[in-house]
Amino acid sequence: MKHFIRVMKALSDPSRVRVLKLLQDGELCVCDIQTCLRLAQSTVSRHMKVLEDSGLVQRRRQGTWIMYSLLDQHESEYEAVMLSHLKTWLEDDNELKQMRLRTNLVSTEKKHCTV
Repeated sequence: MKHFIRVMKALSDPSRVRVLKLLQDGELCVCDIQTCLRLAQSTVSRHMKVLEDSGLVQRRRQGTWIMYSLLDQHESEYEAVMLSHLKTWLEDDNELKQMRLRTNLVSTEKKHCTV
């Protein structure tokens, strides 16, 4: 039950939900997330730590970069149900649409995350 509470806390922040929505489109590095959210690196890192501790995302190191992606396996049925609804959350959100445009722009303009 404690883990489920951590998931609910993680999903209570709009920026973290938007990050999860962006990660539905594929893996992103911290710098991409920072560009999309227009937040300081330290703030993004705190958000990502909460998401990682809740078991919603996983990270991997690629050279000096930390890459994040959604975690597919969940500890409880409740989490799986909540996250299945994530696919439809915020689809009409203008801020999320702008963030996705920034993600696409960042992906096409830079290649600094490749080793």
